[in-house]
Amino acid sequence: MKVRIPEGGRHEAKIHLRGYRRITVPRRHARTVSWPDVNTFLSRFDAMADKAAAQVIAQYSTSFSLAVRTLPNPERTHIRNLYAVVRIADEIVDGTTTQANECSETALDLYEEQVLHAPAHRFHTDPVLHAWARTYRECHLNQDHIRAFFASMRADLTQTTFTQQQLDTYIYGSAEVIGLMCLDIFLRGRDTPHRRELEEGARALGSAFQKVNFLRDLGEDSRALGRAYFGATLDDDLKSTLTSQITDELDRARKAIPLLPPAARGGVAAAEALFRELNARIAATPASELQTTRVSVPNHLKVALTAKALANTRKP
Repeated sequence: MKVRIPEGGRHEAKIHLRGYRRITVPRRHARTVSWPDVNTFLSRFDAMADKAAAQVIAQYSTSFSLAVRTLPNPERTHIRNLYAVVRIADEIVDGTTTQANECSETALDLYEEQVLHAPAHRFHTDPVLHAWARTYRECHLNQDHIRAFFASMRADLTQTTFTQQQLDTYIYGSAEVIGLMCLDIFLRGRDTPHRRELEEGARALGSAFQKVNFLRDLGEDSRALGRAYFGATLDDDLKSTLTSQITDELDRARKAIPLLPPAARGGVAAAEALFRELNARIAATPASELQTTRVSVPNHLKVALTAKALANTRKP
């Protein structure tokens, strides 16, 4: 929108726009000026919201954050927006609200309602919800996946031990549906004849990631939160069984990577490679040490694994 500044006195011009206080500018600046189009305000807020969401993954995840950085846009932005929402829910049930002397159950119920209803509105005062809502709409995400996710988060507030069936249900909601939503982000509504294989790979990768994180966080989950996802005692035999399961899931996920859209292959391959290395290090660590040691991958090796994964996906 262009506005012609009316002439004032000999050396100055006065401007009065409805809703704003009168201002005076030197006459030498009294020219036709361009005000931002109304759509600029919204696009600028969109950009700010995306940047705010990106800070969440940067703060909480190094391995996954590195893999996501290899994705092109808009995939990179949408994955970060998804991560921000699920991470905040995770923080609600993992002690943050308790330390703030707030009710975790109430906070989770409220946040679930906000997340479920956010896509119906184009603007939100919460930047993370604003970014999430745009990702949900543009990538055709499935509300059933969100509900399953929050059901698993709610289980963390009431359960400390799990039967195998309960654990399978928990992992589906807390991790496999995240893989399915990432797949929806990569496809963004496009049809593919490989949908079934891709969904199986996405679920396998999500499950593997979750089990790796269970084993990495074994001590903290037990001491701080009283949770025992794999039973009261993890011995070397059980750890060996679990790391073998994870390897199998990673293998299945790897087979599906070539079926992904080309833009997504490098980032997914990088994430798979990083968690495969984490799993190998867990397999080599005595079960007793996992109670006091959080297994990690050195930064230089993360970079090398990421570079190798990217190179492999670019081969003809």
